[in-house]
Amino acid sequence: CINRTAKLKIIKTLQKPLSFVVVVLRRRCSIEQEKLHFPITDLLRSPKCERECLWEREQDGRRAFCAVETDFSDDFKSLLAFNTGYGRFDFVLTPLMNPSYRLLLVDGNISDTKALPFAGSDLVVSPPELKFRVTGKFSSWIDLDSEDEIVRMDSETTLKQELDWAKHISLRSCLLPTPKGTSCANYARCVNQILQGLPDMELWLRIPLMDSDEEDPKDSWELWNSFRLLCDHYHKLHVALDVESKLPSENALGRWFGEPVKAAIVSTECFIPTTQSYPDLLESHKELITRFFHHDIQVIISGKPASNLQKDTVNTDMQTHPYKPYLDYISTLFCNMEPLSEQERRRVIIRDQLHTPLQPLKDNLEAQIYESLERDSVKYIQYQRAIVKALVERVPSEKASELPTVLMVVGAGRGPLVRASMQAAEETGRKLKVYAVEKNPNAIVALHGLVKTRGWEGTVTIISCDMRFWSAPEKADILVSELLGSFGDNELSPECLDGAQRFLKLDGISIPSSYTSFIQPIATSKLYNTVKDRHHVSYFETVYAVRLHSVARLAPSQPVSLSFFIVLAKSVVMSKRSCDGHHSSLHVACVLDSQSSPNNKRYKKLHFDLPSDTGSALLHGFAGYFEAVLYDDVRISIEPTTATPDLHGWAPIFFPLMKPVQVHPNSPIEAHFWRCSDSKKVWYEWSVSQPTLLPIHNANGSSYSMGGL
Repeated sequence: CINRTAKLKIIKTLQKPLSFVVVVLRRRCSIEQEKLHFPITDLLRSPKCERECLWEREQDGRRAFCAVETDFSDDFKSLLAFNTGYGRFDFVLTPLMNPSYRLLLVDGNISDTKALPFAGSDLVVSPPELKFRVTGKFSSWIDLDSEDEIVRMDSETTLKQELDWAKHISLRSCLLPTPKGTSCANYARCVNQILQGLPDMELWLRIPLMDSDEEDPKDSWELWNSFRLLCDHYHKLHVALDVESKLPSENALGRWFGEPVKAAIVSTECFIPTTQSYPDLLESHKELITRFFHHDIQVIISGKPASNLQKDTVNTDMQTHPYKPYLDYISTLFCNMEPLSEQERRRVIIRDQLHTPLQPLKDNLEAQIYESLERDSVKYIQYQRAIVKALVERVPSEKASELPTVLMVVGAGRGPLVRASMQAAEETGRKLKVYAVEKNPNAIVALHGLVKTRGWEGTVTIISCDMRFWSAPEKADILVSELLGSFGDNELSPECLDGAQRFLKLDGISIPSSYTSFIQPIATSKLYNTVKDRHHVSYFETVYAVRLHSVARLAPSQPVSLSFFIVLAKSVVMSKRSCDGHHSSLHVACVLDSQSSPNNKRYKKLHFDLPSDTGSALLHGFAGYFEAVLYDDVRISIEPTTATPDLHGWAPIFFPLMKPVQVHPNSPIEAHFWRCSDSKKVWYEWSVSQPTLLPIHNANGSSYSMGGL
């Protein structure tokens, strides 16, 4: 009895064929065991067994589907048996109509009652098998924008006829032919009309993967964008990219990962025969297909198989599927991907899901939210490192046993920062006197339980009060807070710390000592359509927390604010710099004493330039990040270029745009962001003024605001 892993080892290590073996497959989802008897020679050459590792890797939350593009066949049963049964492809891409059949509208003698043999019978294969094993391909000759009226009308009638057949046999997806020219208005009109009545089917538009150059100034992304705009971003319209031997630049390729790409049709001409007569790909193509896997983009093999591969795959007793070497190669690429970590696997299921950011000042968080936040061990390790450095700097070693340090945790929650502080004191041998301040009465219960369990009653004092209104009995040497949101100040950390800064001694240490917010323009058709499908303008004026995945980052992020909370002689040292050394005009002010007037309103104008080789793109909104200096050189960050590894407590912020903006490398993006407030709430407003002028989003906090002031 062997499990799957052992079976794979047998496949790799056996050198001589044995007669028969008995294998027990132990499925994780079932307690039952199924005994299979088969020749070991069949086991060794079985595509199903060779792809066993691919199936195992699907447990990471990633999927790899591989199909083959075939010629027309009027025998669905044989077509599926050969390619998905014997060939072990996941599905086939095949024409729906016999290419020899053409409807001639000019022939007025065709009887309305005459049966037209344009396709094979659907009686030989069940609809569920067709639904999951076949993607239909509409006739490539269809030209709905032809100058010839007869061709245009013939194309429209044929498109509708093939679509009716696809719906009749319950297909889930169909491939539309590439538009014949740059003008595709009538084609898009017909498709848009079709899309309105498709409840259970997706349409994929075939687009060649290429960008403009001196020889060919046509950018295929422009073709897709024109078609998509004419169809008003309809969510059931997707892209199938034709991957050829020549690829666009890295930046031009990156645009497509923000588009609704469902499949990559990889030509056999992209593969290079090796000395072992086995297909191979250039590194650029390998990396591209691996990125496709990360985005659940299906791979379809297209074109004629190389003749030398066909010769070498013929055995004395059996001829394999002609595309099997390509399938094996794609499977190997998938199996060689780095496995996802435990945290990454958890995040797979929540990618690109829009969530309203937490408002801990306004709302009392629930236990399950606390538990989710406390799972971020990296965050608390970094906090502990920062507290260790602060304690060592604050108290000399010779006074460690006699000089206690007053440490206040404001916004203590259920106590993870209290625990980190006590562990830092133990690590450094310093004495602590801790005040844990928390306004949530439910979290106070957990705090008392933690203190009692750990025996910290003589060290930790629990304060059930809003930090803004608490009168501290003494000043703090170290003030520790965990008030950062995904955009830095979107959980009202400035407003909270305005009231808490008065607790800190003039030479005290604040952890974090500073944080910076960042903005980045992104293309993300998926998120845009998610907001659009909610059918109300207010959803475009709402800020979302989202694990960004199906996005194209159009330009490097830029800092919008930097604030320091270190108080010196009743003044706060304000530094206005960004992570790359440039200065920023936007910063956060802190309340210094009871006579100070807080002003946390901000405004920032940003300019973004697309890399010259990107080509045009569609701007759907902006991503927001933060980077925080906890103390000294200890940092946490979710900004992509400086992100702390395995830090998962925060998801980026998404600022959507009501109307997507087409942007170009030679035309900068000019964006505006405001942080506004009144006596009751705080809100963001945002807009774009170049290359297109858009209305100011969320004016006066009409759709989204942060309350609790």
